[in-house]
Amino acid sequence: MRTHLGRLGLTAALAAALVATSAVPVSANRSTGTSRQLQVAVDDLHDLGVTGVQGLTVVGRATSYARAGVGDLDRATPVPINGHFRMGSNTKTFVSVVVLQLVGEGKLSLNDTVERWLPGLVVGNGNDGRQITVRQLLAHTSGIYNYTNDIAALNSYEGYLAHRFDHYDATELVALAMKHEPNFAPGTSWDYSNTNYILAGMIIERVTGRSWPREVRDRILQPLGLRNTSLPGDWPLLPVPHAKGYQQWVVDGALTDTTRFNPSAADAAGNMVTTPSDLASFWQALQRGQLLGPRQMAQLHDTVLAETFQDFIPGARYGLGIMYIPNRCGGYWSHGGDVPGTSTANGVSTNGERVAVLSLTTRLADDRAVAVHGRAFRLMDDVICGPAPARTGQALSR
Repeated sequence: MRTHLGRLGLTAALAAALVATSAVPVSANRSTGTSRQLQVAVDDLHDLGVTGVQGLTVVGRATSYARAGVGDLDRATPVPINGHFRMGSNTKTFVSVVVLQLVGEGKLSLNDTVERWLPGLVVGNGNDGRQITVRQLLAHTSGIYNYTNDIAALNSYEGYLAHRFDHYDATELVALAMKHEPNFAPGTSWDYSNTNYILAGMIIERVTGRSWPREVRDRILQPLGLRNTSLPGDWPLLPVPHAKGYQQWVVDGALTDTTRFNPSAADAAGNMVTTPSDLASFWQALQRGQLLGPRQMAQLHDTVLAETFQDFIPGARYGLGIMYIPNRCGGYWSHGGDVPGTSTANGVSTNGERVAVLSLTTRLADDRAVAVHGRAFRLMDDVICGPAPARTGQALSR
């Protein structure tokens, strides 16, 4: 039996709570159309099976918040407004910005090899750090195997229960990847690999003498005043307030509470925690040129076709820790993120004037997952492009 929320045996009190949490106040200067689009989107996502959804949109000077569902299935508590969540791979954008700032300061080059900064680390089974550049790490064109395929806590219910509190050092994560042959020769193709950003984080430390979390904090979080964004290291909990995350490991499987998790398994590829408002502020500041100079912005936005994502996001292109997604009014910049039980989706216009952030606290394994992603992308289009043409004769795919 599929684990649709309506089939979980929820009490009438919980059902009432779901309805009660679907309407959330928004800012007084909101864009009424955008706030309505956001609320409809989070309601739709909840109806598709996401236990709790929170979202934020910014259009010019107008900010809107919305939420739907519950933050805790057992207690039927509402999803917090502007609550904390694990951003997952959106961490890569922060790490890439730090690397590009160091490039702008003349402390390293995108054409430097991995071997120059991390001698003897990327070796064995056909891996050769002498042939891989920093640019290729950031762009996912290195060919290095994705180590997360070998992290038990990320790949099964049994693995999660047995290994959710395991600690990993960056060198251990890279060593997992080195057990495998490269997917392709450096620079000849594209494939997403979290190992690339573990290496990027290590290079930051080698160049600066300080950890990548310290550099992200000093160079991005503090200057932008992102007080609700954190780098938890080994801490397996989340700051309050937050919603719980729930993972469906297999089709027709039950939902597992995966809120407790040691994020050292993600390191520089996905360790960070944030809130919708902080993440929106980051994306706006980035696109407005507040974090990088013109030359480094051009490098950030220099994209290649995201070859292995084409079935999932047709036309998607990847820059340096950032993705360009085409849509009906051109396209927007983004970087999603997934950790057990939680997904984040976002989009920002090229000028930073329009941004949307969603935090989804259920990851589904069945056919609803496709509809969930499609609905999230549709919200990004509607926010970035403005009101969509009227849809006639179309129903939401469930």
